[in-house]
Amino acid sequence: MEDKRLEATARLLEVMNTLRRECPWDREQTFDSLRSNTIEETYELADAITDHNMEGIREELGDLLLHVVFYSKLGEEVGAFDFADVANALCDKLIYRHPHVYGDIHADTPADVKANWEALKLRKKNRKSGTLGGVPRSLPAMVKAYRVGEKAAGAGFDWQRREDVWDKVREELSEVEAEMKSGSVSDLEGEFGDLFFALVNACRLYGVDPESALERTNKKFIRRFNYMEERAAAEGHTLHEMTLDQMEAFWQQAKAEE
Repeated sequence: MEDKRLEATARLLEVMNTLRRECPWDREQTFDSLRSNTIEETYELADAITDHNMEGIREELGDLLLHVVFYSKLGEEVGAFDFADVANALCDKLIYRHPHVYGDIHADTPADVKANWEALKLRKKNRKSGTLGGVPRSLPAMVKAYRVGEKAAGAGFDWQRREDVWDKVREELSEVEAEMKSGSVSDLEGEFGDLFFALVNACRLYGVDPESALERTNKKFIRRFNYMEERAAAEGHTLHEMTLDQMEAFWQQAKAEE
């Protein structure tokens, strides 16, 4: 099994060398030109994971691995790093961040492991960056909110009891309602942001991934909405021609058939 993995890795690196040398498109690529494609591939992998599509996961992992190899090749060409440097640096990081496996630190639960991980990451980083300095600027807002709350909690800034987060959610909701009466769009946006942030932290405290939770609801809504359109079309109508009560009846039928 190990020889098979090593052979596959060597083959992939050689294919990358050939493409970079002989393919006009591959020769033109740079770190900047590949960036948006890398983000797209990451989302495609996320879709496959959400769908529990194992064949899709395998394929999308391959596409993402191509980008890792491609960036490594670009780094090699400018004398900055190569694939071996990337892999070895990752191994060193994993060993450093798992002293409960490679050292004499004890961590009996996943929570213990995570706390140690965050503490070691912070110790390793430039102190000027601070606790939140490692959160990527380009993360989608919801994912970033989750990571910010997670890192702040790792530094001890968190609710003592997770139930207390609901007081914050209710507080932010009341501020949204109050701001709606003032008519200031800018201030209302800020209050909605505070409410979202509180809800994301509630998800974190209850072990729910907010991105996955919202995507699950997105898919559910799309499925039910499509059902309504199909039922309306079957009766010779469009949704625009129907009343809200009629659409609600179709919506309840969609729910009942799930």
